[in-house]
Amino acid sequence: MLTLTDSAQKAVDRFIAGNETPVSGLRISVTGGGCSGLQYSMALEEAAKEEDVVLECGIVRIFVDPLSAPYLNGVTVDFLDSMEGSGFKFENPNAQNSCGCGSSFSA
Repeated sequence: MLTLTDSAQKAVDRFIAGNETPVSGLRISVTGGGCSGLQYSMALEEAAKEEDVVLECGIVRIFVDPLSAPYLNGVTVDFLDSMEGSGFKFENPNAQNSCGCGSSFSA
């Protein structure tokens, strides 16, 4: 369904280790907004919700709500660290259009 590259797994693991409260995993969701209509959201979570799809991506547990799941099918999440900046990059084969910044898309 969803893939995190090794670089993304290591980055998430660092964020989890540095968090002050206990973290069980990473929530990835799709919400309305952004310049293309839909945008990705990521947040550290203490626990999965009952209705979540729970994925094991190497060393990271991912929580996906049922409404976001179809939009995230086949998505690869990478973490880039360069002189221009660092951040997560989503590669979505289902996106029909995406904005220049890469943080929103349309399906």
